[in-house]
Parts: sequence; structure tokens; C-alpha cells
Amino acid sequence: MPRLVSFYVQCAVVGFALAAVFVGALAWGDIAGLGHLIAGTAEGPLALFLLWFFNGIVFTGAQASVRVLLMAEDAGGDGPRGGLRSDLVAIPVRVPAGRARRTPLSRR
Repeated sequence: MPRLVSFYVQCAVVGFALAAVFVGALAWGDIAGLGHLIAGTAEGPLALFLLWFFNGIVFTGAQASVRVLLMAEDAGGDGPRGGLRSDLVAIPVRVPAGRARRTPLSRR
């Protein structure tokens, strides 16, 4: 299997596992009466599945983005990398300013 596909499948497994824990905690804690609604209606299992599925998509994307950001390599050193960087120096510039005039609003 290509490395990129394997990477995303691993992220999906972790993301959907986290979503299962999250949705389970929501239902078990009866947050906003969610556990009661799921257990007390005929559409409860569908609602539970959809909540898990869409949270799984969100957690998968978050997991993939965090893993990509953590793959960055540190080049070592404390300063900026690359280029010929120099310190910024403020250069004073004289700007002529005329007298401020207030014009009344024109009436239509």
C-alpha cells in the first residue's frame, strides 16, 4: 500500500476511535439530554451512528493535520533559516501635512 494511503488510513483509525470515545462520553454523561434522546427514540441508533460518523470525519482531519505538522524537521540553530537576513532599521521620512479642513455634509 502506498505510504500516503497508509498514513491516511492510520489517521482515520485513530480519528474514528477518538470519535467513538467522544460520542460515548456524550451519551454516557447525558450531555444536553443526548443520552436520553438516543435511548428513548426509535431513531436513536441512526442518530448515534451519524454523530459518530461525522465526528469521526472531523477527528480524522484533525489527526492528519497534527501528524503532518509534527513531521517537520528541525534544521538546528536558533536564528532564521535561509536568505541573507538583516535587521530592520526605521528610516524617518518627513511628510508635509496641510491644515485639516472639515467640509460639511452635502444635503441631497
